[in-house]
Amino acid sequence: MKEIIFYGRGGQGAVTAANLLASAALKSGNKGVQAFPFFGAERRGAPVKAFARISNEEIFLRSQIREPDIVVVLDTGIMDVIDVTQGLKENGTILLNTPRNPSELSLPYKTATVDATTIAIENEILVGGIPVVNTPMVGALIRLLDGVKLEALQEAVMERFKGRAGEKNANAVKVAYEKVKL
Repeated sequence: MKEIIFYGRGGQGAVTAANLLASAALKSGNKGVQAFPFFGAERRGAPVKAFARISNEEIFLRSQIREPDIVVVLDTGIMDVIDVTQGLKENGTILLNTPRNPSELSLPYKTATVDATTIAIENEILVGGIPVVNTPMVGALIRLLDGVKLEALQEAVMERFKGRAGEKNANAVKVAYEKVKL
């Protein structure tokens, strides 16, 4: 079983990202998937987190994830206020939304990076002029996971976002999948 925590800010789509991952994992043949948010009194811009579990077996756990295999950070600014690596497994991976290469970062974990902000801007995935990076981040994430297919994620995205928005987001998923730096 793989356990993932998504960190973002309210309005960035961390919860949608977890749900899209779960949907794509199910479409890819995984028998056990979960996606759920952790909400406090957050407002747009406040730190939020969402959880996802993926397994080839049925999942009976019904708790927050305390020791993730992968941490996905939609907004690296959140790292100034939250220790996103808390509980990250010793061989865990952190995926960051940054244009920097993993080798430039001095993190004590396996690190992957993708410039999801630029990908969102180039694909016109904006709300009120602000880039929404959730779909590119999930596209990058599935490069780190076995058993979740790119085509399944694109299908899940097209079901969630209709018409032109779906096409833009599905393309952003593919671009991020191809551009993630491991």
